Amino acid sequence: MANQKASIYSALAANLLIAITKFIAGAFSNSASMISEGIHSVVDTVNQLLLLFGLQRSKKPADALRPFGYGKELYFYSFIVSILIFGLGGGISIYQGIIHISNPEPLGDPTWNYVVLALSVVFEGTSLIIAAKAFNKVRGHETWWNAIVKSKDPSSFLVLFEDGAAVLGLSIVMICMVIGHQFHIPQLDGVASLLVGLLLVGVSLILARESRSLLMGEGISAISRQKIVEKTEAVPGVVKVLTVVSTYQSPEEVLLMLIATFKEDLNTHQINEAIDAIQAGIRREFPLIRYIIVQPEEFTKQFKF
Repeated sequence: MANQKASIYSALAANLLIAITKFIAGAFSNSASMISEGIHSVVDTVNQLLLLFGLQRSKKPADALRPFGYGKELYFYSFIVSILIFGLGGGISIYQGIIHISNPEPLGDPTWNYVVLALSVVFEGTSLIIAAKAFNKVRGHETWWNAIVKSKDPSSFLVLFEDGAAVLGLSIVMICMVIGHQFHIPQLDGVASLLVGLLLVGVSLILARESRSLLMGEGISAISRQKIVEKTEAVPGVVKVLTVVSTYQSPEEVLLMLIATFKEDLNTHQINEAIDAIQAGIRREFPLIRYIIVQPEEFTKQFKF
């Protein structure tokens, strides 16, 4: 988690400084694409603040109102971030692009734009490298995409996607700006803004999908589920595990419920001892599973799963 916070702080600092310089350069050069890039950086800055706020909220201890803690606050704010990228970042950039394609304005001196874009690529690229290194440490041997899909910590891949989109967006703006000034095509400024907007919309849809999935509740992997079944059925007195239900409350907390059958000759005290052994064994091997509910089958015959 410390690595992810470092990547968020680096992205926050980079985006805040870049946003200011982009707006100044856009105002002097009358460039819609540069203004769109400035909006993009402002949205990214707000996103980092929301992620940090979500991380802080998710660490609140459980209370009477939230007996399983506040871990899902992080998933909620991650979803909000994806919506902001879509609405503010993508929507405004697309609008600016359409306006400047329909009514192109004479381009001003692009010198400051080139300076700002070059510096932005350096800052955003540095932030992207930091985010990529942080995510690389947690993905293990998985491919990048599989690691993103399986990740339970949206703060890791959100920063990665944002920085990647920023670098790609800057490249699009720079290419369109060079060609537009070289061949005197002011419409390309609007085209660049439109392309940046479409890029942000595409990224936001991917992030919204992943954040929504986490917010709705994702369970443990099939491999972990099978290990838990085997470990539980190895406990003396347990006959069979009927159902395994789990959900991530946060990247570091899992809620697990087991429904199992026990030997008929066991009394209540013996069943409780077996349940204690089940819980202790699972916690030793799976430290992220903080809440474990074991329900004997005889008490759940009326329910269907």
